[in-house]
Amino acid sequence: MAGAALLGTIAVSGCGAARAGGAHPPSPAPVGDLAAIARARADSARYPYTAADVHFMSGMIGHHAQAVAMASWAPTHGASPAVRTLAERIVNGQQDEIVTMQQWLRDRGQRVPEARASGTMLMTMNGVEHEMQMPGTLSEAQLQRLDQARGTEFDRLFLTFMIQHHRGAVAMVEELFGTNGAGQDETVFKLASDVNVDQITELARMEKMLSNLMTEGIAR
Repeated sequence: MAGAALLGTIAVSGCGAARAGGAHPPSPAPVGDLAAIARARADSARYPYTAADVHFMSGMIGHHAQAVAMASWAPTHGASPAVRTLAERIVNGQQDEIVTMQQWLRDRGQRVPEARASGTMLMTMNGVEHEMQMPGTLSEAQLQRLDQARGTEFDRLFLTFMIQHHRGAVAMVEELFGTNGAGQDETVFKLASDVNVDQITELARMEKMLSNLMTEGIAR
């Protein structure tokens, strides 16, 4: 199944003594990476980040990745023009935010999760890794139902499941801002605020679209 495939993805050394022994000095990090790390450290000194910030950025990567995968099916699954336009907006906006979140984690020496469409993140508890499902993300069975649907049925399931998905993202933002000390880092605050506004706006739009779709179905 084509959709299922989508679900699959830092000195300089001492001088003569070291060289005399045949050792080669380690390669310095690229200037751009060093500059990014320096900026991140400066920002963190001004706006200390917390474990909740790391959890939010890590979890939202997988959350966004699933939304991107779902939205990428619209052109191949007979979605209506309105749903395809919405899906394109989701892909473009959330792909950029995934890159921002991964870079934020990388600059702070944190583990950088892959953008996995399963909607999960890896958590280590008592030395053992577990997959944690992010709020609102679809189960494997729901993903399969969406992937198998076409035309009007795809539109109905896409809107239904994406509403569920967006509500989960809003809940993640609320949990972040409800955690003492969290959300003060400049990048985290801006990204979470943008996610909140965008998803609430899209929720209202999708709820209206779904209502209209259901009304049209009854009229037939």
